[in-house]
Amino acid sequence: MHHYYTFQTASGFCGIAWSDAGIIRFQLPTRSAESTERLLLRRLQGGVPQEPPPRVAEAIVAVKAYFEGRKTDFSGFELDLEGQDAFFRLVYRAARKIPWGSTTTYGALAKELGAGTEVARDVGQAMAKNPVALIIPCHRVLAAGGKIGGFSAPGGSSTKLRMLEMEGVAVAPPEPAQQSLGF
Repeated sequence: MHHYYTFQTASGFCGIAWSDAGIIRFQLPTRSAESTERLLLRRLQGGVPQEPPPRVAEAIVAVKAYFEGRKTDFSGFELDLEGQDAFFRLVYRAARKIPWGSTTTYGALAKELGAGTEVARDVGQAMAKNPVALIIPCHRVLAAGGKIGGFSAPGGSSTKLRMLEMEGVAVAPPEPAQQSLGF
């Protein structure tokens, strides 16, 4: 049986779900507790609301701190990724090492896993299906050339951009290859 809990942060209402083995789902902020619960339950069959145990309550405290703009590290929280594709689990393990205020690209993450950049799309698919966004910081993985890329959370790429800006990461369009002569 899986349990879940919704809670308010400085950026809206989040949801977290867990099993005996660890955190299985996380819902990034929405405007209402009802909306968060609906989105969380869409991917959590038979979830039962419950007060979180201490290990999950610690994650909630960390999430609240994150959305208050405080530097936060989620890499120590136990996750239950049972049922996830084996390659995706490798991608998630690597992505969890990306620290606050840092980014990488889908291609660089593929190379880190010993694959060529042709696997970058598979890395992107793993990020799109990340069941615990933020705790596995998929928002820190960018498209080639430092472009923002997609984001499957509410608000899409603009949410990703806001999260990165909160961490002090400036994502801007690349400088033109040729400078204007000014006339």
